[in-house]
Amino acid sequence: MSDSTKGLIAMIVACFGWGFSPIVFKALTGVPPMEVLAHRTLWSVVMFAVIIAFQGQFRTLVTAFAQPRRAILLTVAALLVIGNWYLFIWAIQSGYTTQTSLGFYIFPLVAVLIGRVFFADALSRPQALAVLLACLAVCLLTYGTGVIPWISLILAICFGVYGLIKKRLAMAAMISVTAEMAILLPIALLILWQSSHNGTAHFGGWDRTTALLLFSGPLTAIPMILFTYATAKLTLTSVGLISYINPTLQFFCAVVLFAEPFSGWHLASFGLIWAALALYSYASWRQENLRRNVARTLAASGTSVM
Repeated sequence: MSDSTKGLIAMIVACFGWGFSPIVFKALTGVPPMEVLAHRTLWSVVMFAVIIAFQGQFRTLVTAFAQPRRAILLTVAALLVIGNWYLFIWAIQSGYTTQTSLGFYIFPLVAVLIGRVFFADALSRPQALAVLLACLAVCLLTYGTGVIPWISLILAICFGVYGLIKKRLAMAAMISVTAEMAILLPIALLILWQSSHNGTAHFGGWDRTTALLLFSGPLTAIPMILFTYATAKLTLTSVGLISYINPTLQFFCAVVLFAEPFSGWHLASFGLIWAALALYSYASWRQENLRRNVARTLAASGTSVM
């Protein structure tokens, strides 16, 4: 099996894990989102710590905090993660999985804008049109439902900013994610202590709730590990295209499994988003093919590009 095939399988499995994660968090509706968040963080830290120890990278993890600028960026990234996780869990438990799906659909287009603003990335006409279609979709949904899809927008924008910070960090993905979880660990432990102190904790005993809270750690960590592996084996274009499996499965959970309201306005808005993503994907695919063709031509002529 080739490395690219292994990467493809890893990416698909990761997206299935993320895409069906709403089922687990929906099943934990009786548990306050803050407590679910704390357990998700705690058991993720445990799993990442085991992996880092197995790889012998604890020293690398410790030195990640040696530089003040890097420590600040890691802290901001960690706060974005915990804020997004809380909003995601709350939205699912509150019946807004459709909005979380929309947020993950919008995110790649937000990333394009961030790349344009902060890194002066070129924006092709199809990409610009895709961004405009996404804006139109949000406006249309706001007009039709009378409510701004704020959950979608916050998730997309925060993940975009998170990606920006990760690009500035220039650290190995596994180390940076583990460092972020380590920063969040005291917050998680404080939340769990408070729940236990107040007698409202839902963890303990051999029941479904305890099992699901424990499972929230691997459910978070394993897809992240697989995603990290996949990005090293696949082109970013391939990773981006496969990533759409995640919001598609979330959309399936929302409409089919959870029977959330889905009006004609939702259909029109999602239709525009899907059209925008089709344009964006096509433009990315063309750019990737052009890059490969240029590289092959240069290689055939014996020319190298620094």
